Amino acid sequence: MPRICLFPGTFDPVTLGHIDIIDRALPLFDKLIVGIGRNVNKAPMYSEEQRLQWLREIYKDDPKVEAVVYDGLTVDCCKSVGANFILRGIRYVNDFEYEKAIADMNRSLDGHVETIFLTCLPQFTSVASTLVRDVLRNGGDVSQFLPAPVNLSIKNNSK
Repeated sequence: MPRICLFPGTFDPVTLGHIDIIDRALPLFDKLIVGIGRNVNKAPMYSEEQRLQWLREIYKDDPKVEAVVYDGLTVDCCKSVGANFILRGIRYVNDFEYEKAIADMNRSLDGHVETIFLTCLPQFTSVASTLVRDVLRNGGDVSQFLPAPVNLSIKNNSK
């Protein structure tokens, strides 16, 4: 059975922290699907189409990486894409406590799905999409936190 993993999140915008987790997880799986979740509690800064486009551009030369948009439960998305693993990045201890609670709930909902945690490299610990959006809204330079295609797109759209 192929090892298919779903990496869920909002990716608003895609950051170098996301890319670090994806790149380090790739050797562990046969396919990694980045799942852009629709979260009714969040008003995204960037459209789903834009976020999909960024991910597809970044991984255009890697057939192991796909990106999808999904609604509802992450375990239901896992079923629809054939994933038996959920990937989550951990920055701080409190991230782990929050993510463990979600992993436990997901395991209760579907015992066939295992959650895998990867810790961020130290240089990406402070790179959170929420903080990047705050800096962007206030006119700051976020280029050091974003992959090149995301930087280019944001710079072109802010002109």
